[in-house]
Amino acid sequence: MLNALLLVALGAQDAGLTPTEAGSPWIKPIIMTLSCLLVLFIAGRSIERPHDGPKMPLPFPSLFNNPSVGTFLGSMSFGHLLGALAIFGFSPYFQ
Repeated sequence: MLNALLLVALGAQDAGLTPTEAGSPWIKPIIMTLSCLLVLFIAGRSIERPHDGPKMPLPFPSLFNNPSVGTFLGSMSFGHLLGALAIFGFSPYFQ
């Protein structure tokens, strides 16, 4: 079953049925990184108790308000959601 799915996927790729990337290949990772850093910067100041639990060893603790591991993981999760929405929203402009 798995081999058949792989053959179908490879056949669709060879036939030109899969979308191709156009434009700069670096714009999507840049948008994702900036959205995650922005959310981490904002969350460290807006969460009610960002210092509960063990601290995250970040290179610039004062910039991000020295967040805990839970604050960091929540910020990265929400940053990825916002980054994905931004990438999907701006994808017509990347071509």
